[in-house]
Amino acid sequence: MTQAPPTPKAVRRQHDREIVSLALPAFGALVAEPLFLMVDSAIVGHLGTPQLAGLAIAAALLTTAVSVFVFLAYATTAAVARRVGAGDLKAAIRQGMDGIWLALLLGAAVVAATLPTAPWLVDLFGASDTAAPYATTYLRISILGIPAMLVVLAATGVLRGLQDTRTPLYVAIGGFTANALLNVGFVYGAGMGIAGSAWGTVIAQFAMAAVYLVVVVRGARRHGASLRPDAAGIRASAHAGVPLLVRTLSLRAVLMIATAVAARMGDAEVAAHQIILSLWSLMAFALDAIAIAGQAIIGRYLGADDAGGAKQVCRRMVQWGVLSGIVLGALLVVARPLFVPLFTGDTTVQDTLLPALLVVAVSQPIAGVVFVLDGVLMGAGDGPYLAWAMLLTLAVFAPVALLVPTLGGGLTALWWAMTLMMTVRLVTLWLRSRSGRWIVTGATR
Repeated sequence: MTQAPPTPKAVRRQHDREIVSLALPAFGALVAEPLFLMVDSAIVGHLGTPQLAGLAIAAALLTTAVSVFVFLAYATTAAVARRVGAGDLKAAIRQGMDGIWLALLLGAAVVAATLPTAPWLVDLFGASDTAAPYATTYLRISILGIPAMLVVLAATGVLRGLQDTRTPLYVAIGGFTANALLNVGFVYGAGMGIAGSAWGTVIAQFAMAAVYLVVVVRGARRHGASLRPDAAGIRASAHAGVPLLVRTLSLRAVLMIATAVAARMGDAEVAAHQIILSLWSLMAFALDAIAIAGQAIIGRYLGADDAGGAKQVCRRMVQWGVLSGIVLGALLVVARPLFVPLFTGDTTVQDTLLPALLVVAVSQPIAGVVFVLDGVLMGAGDGPYLAWAMLLTLAVFAPVALLVPTLGGGLTALWWAMTLMMTVRLVTLWLRSRSGRWIVTGATR
């Protein structure tokens, strides 16, 4: 007796369970990452204002360095997931090891470039004479943890590709806890000041990398995958990452232009912009968690030669994106009387912030679809299209944003420009998803 095919409702439920099981732990891990710097800031802040200012400058440089290489996670997730879908776990883990070796090489290059140039980089950010020594000290020590952080990115991609987002969550929680305890012990217990905070973070980062390596190495031995560096595999990983690097740099350029424009408007505007950007980034974590689920699931379906399944889960994830955006936008509007006073008591900043905040709330359903489709195309290994689409978006956004101070409209107009940016991304990603050209099945793209 043949079994009846699953009903559309049963298929949706299966997709929903899979999306939730991957997205929820991914969200927890994403939120845990920025808490590292928050803990450092809280501890160092009690040492004095110059120390905190120095930390802020060094942290900005470190965050930029790590965010630029986030492609290590994205590209590795897609490549590993394809091989999982094809049923070749040995090749999947071998691909993951290539990503980890690339992370180590890039990390070593960043350390070699940053250590001798640390004072110059700090001066470039306009550090004061009192803050600069602390910024240089923190940067020179913390940069030693960059190889570990890049390994964490690549190894996270391996586990996501293996459909495991729980282990990264546990590692992130453990790393956050270790970082907090080490910082308190070194800064106050050992009296090491800001240097103690930096060393605590570095040790926590290497501990996280070590845990990831243990997990990946065990998987490699279980499936007979080689741990040795493979030049061809490392080059392939780098080749897959270059388009995603272009995409990431273009997005960073958008955010930098927006901040620069806000700064030209005045202190109240740039303060309000920073608050909104923080909230926007927090909501992005929730939407990015769904995108991460998309990377893992889509890659697996395509690796299994299931184009129909990939299309179905893509449609369902878009629905999730729209719904999540509506919920986040509504929460932003309803909760604004509660959280706005927590950020600032300045009525001028609040008055400037509120109209722009409503624009952000309205745009969240657009953001929801953008993040989901971004994840779908990353999971499909469609990096070159994502790069060109983001360059086009930057080309549209930049002149519009730079004209805002001339044309008027203040911060609200700037965030309408940001909404235009997201709309352009929506159009380019939607057209690609509808074309079906991203659907390339098989163990490799």
